[in-house]
Amino acid sequence: MSGAWIFVCGPSGAGKDSVIAWTQQHLASCKNIVFSRRMVTRPAQPGSDHEPITEHDFSSLLEGGHLRWHWQAHGFGYGIAQAYAADVEAGRKVVVNASRAHVLMLTPSPDLQVVQITSHPKELAARLLKRGRDSANAMTDRLKRNTLYADVKADCVIVNDAALASAGQRLADYLTDGEKSR
Repeated sequence: MSGAWIFVCGPSGAGKDSVIAWTQQHLASCKNIVFSRRMVTRPAQPGSDHEPITEHDFSSLLEGGHLRWHWQAHGFGYGIAQAYAADVEAGRKVVVNASRAHVLMLTPSPDLQVVQITSHPKELAARLLKRGRDSANAMTDRLKRNTLYADVKADCVIVNDAALASAGQRLADYLTDGEKSR
């Protein structure tokens, strides 16, 4: 069995963190699927699953070659530890909560797969408003930015407009069956 990096991306408010968390909980017994923990140069916030890290520590990890994947988004640095590469080499699938901008920069490879989680624009706006992390202008900018990422080529697209379990099960099915659906 060959391993793979599974990049899960989508617009702000699509529910990526929630779908990933649901799937991780339901696939806890699957030893061939690893859910990476991303490091972010911002404090922990409700509803977001990341390891807070200082900008200095992030730079040190990057300079030392300890980040396998890294990108900048929304003024913060995001990173995935180099240690997860051993899981891919051992034949496991490593799930990465990623940025669409980062995914667009990846060179296509047999060991890279993309899952895009999305939602109806009105639902995205309602979720961003409820989340309350952004000013009205920042929220508008996030919603406008979605048109910039229309070129993301996904192996699987999940529309998260119904029950969380529905979207979570789609991701779980993709990860366990390796199905390529659009």
